[in-house]
Amino acid sequence: RRRLRERPRERTRNRRLDPMRNGRTGKQPDSTKSDQWMSLAVRYLARWDRTAAQVERFLLGKGASPAQIKETIARLFDLGYLNDGAYAERWIEACLARRPMGRERLEAELLFKGVPEAVAGLAIRAALRDLDEDTLARRALAVLQRTGRQLTPAQSVRLLRQRGFEEETIDRMIGDRARHEECDR
Repeated sequence: RRRLRERPRERTRNRRLDPMRNGRTGKQPDSTKSDQWMSLAVRYLARWDRTAAQVERFLLGKGASPAQIKETIARLFDLGYLNDGAYAERWIEACLARRPMGRERLEAELLFKGVPEAVAGLAIRAALRDLDEDTLARRALAVLQRTGRQLTPAQSVRLLRQRGFEEETIDRMIGDRARHEECDR
């Protein structure tokens, strides 16, 4: 008979079952698990800016425990990958350039995204320091008029309400538009 040569034990070992080679099977050390959640969170943040609440919901959906989520979010804050205040400021700036809206709507949108109320208030005050509601309302109406649409007063009121402007501001804007239309005639 021909005798088979004995192979070293490492080579015959099934690599899929080796916890040191494959992170998907076997018991993993805690540091590997936290690195796994950190890696997942960083990839999630690489796509877009996110709030801590959005990252928390994402990790919870992926199966992370509350303790792992808390640890991961703390590390992300320490590394500067998460900053709800900076997120709110950037979001407001982009939003006002694209679709001007009132303070109430800005705050509602930020709260919906998971920005804490105090942080949202500070960011809104900082972003709108040099702007008043009337200026924002004029910008909101001007954005649609640039596309060639002429809005009726009722459409203007609806648009400004949807964008979170106060009733007093809406009344002033409609009154201003009515006066401008009379002067144009």
